[in-house]
Amino acid sequence: MAKATYKDAGVDLEVYDQAMARLPRLLHRTYTPRVMPLDGGFAGLFQLDFASPLFARKYQEPVMVSCTDGVGTKLKVAVEANRHHTVGIDLVAMSVNDALCCGAEPLFFLDYVAMSHDDPVRLEQIVDGVTNGCLQADCALLGGETAIMPDIYARGDYDLAGFCVGVVEKKQLIDGKQIVPGDVVLGLASSGCHSNGYSLVRRVVFNIAGLTVDTKVPELGGTVADALLEPTKIYVKPVRKVLANYRKKHVVHGIAHITGGGLQGNLERIIPPGCHASIRRYDWPIPPVFPWLQKLGEIENDEMDRVFNMGIGLAMVVSPYYAESIRHQLQDCGVEAFPIGEILAGGEGVVWA
Repeated sequence: MAKATYKDAGVDLEVYDQAMARLPRLLHRTYTPRVMPLDGGFAGLFQLDFASPLFARKYQEPVMVSCTDGVGTKLKVAVEANRHHTVGIDLVAMSVNDALCCGAEPLFFLDYVAMSHDDPVRLEQIVDGVTNGCLQADCALLGGETAIMPDIYARGDYDLAGFCVGVVEKKQLIDGKQIVPGDVVLGLASSGCHSNGYSLVRRVVFNIAGLTVDTKVPELGGTVADALLEPTKIYVKPVRKVLANYRKKHVVHGIAHITGGGLQGNLERIIPPGCHASIRRYDWPIPPVFPWLQKLGEIENDEMDRVFNMGIGLAMVVSPYYAESIRHQLQDCGVEAFPIGEILAGGEGVVWA
């Protein structure tokens, strides 16, 4: 009788070790001065404040902020296109943008990669994307986990999960409670579908329209894969720069990350009782991927609004006096922002104007 081995069961430890050897270089490029290196350890170490007085934060009442998310079935497009270097950016974006909604500074990030089989090259591509996302968000990739599960995932499939920890001074915490009638809603442009609605996207594009990832789409200026694998925009640096300019003033009253549920479903989460947000529907440039998808699948307007961000990836509710200045500050950082509505007394939630 043959002796059973882990390799026969689908996990090659030698190849796994080769994959792990590729990762420290990627993690190190994201390290900040607060990271305490512990290569080969069982956990990542991060000191909340700087040891150097020159860069000390001197927190008074630090509040820890934690977020977790994945990339969803956008990964199926990545597998079909055999492009794996951008979904890591999506993974980081989905969590750090959530943390940003509280006004937090993302400190560090952890990733979890579950694969069908050992594949050092693919793993390196994925984690390279994660580190690129962390660099965009000014946070450290402090560690992670890679699991090889041949009986859970079909050959070639994989899944990702990400975890962000951030911090914000308690007096600077943004939770929407300061939103009042008269506030302006600024919509920050998205880069496209981001990482939401891909079950519908894939059904429309591949099942209904019968396209492939290599199909060229003239109105989108590239292939299906180019359009659908455009990474989620990370808003951390521009928004935190704005927040830093008003550290002693409560100017930004609320921030909403526009993900599944669309603009209405996510913005209403931060609107306090006694007022509502009136939004001028589509009063901003719509990325061409959305009308293309809508036409392909004959999708109703309400369904589009409920599933997709429709071109607004983040919404900021700000004091009207500072709205135009904030908009210009964001634009100076490369993020287009549009006044898309205002807060009105009475009612609740979000309504289309």
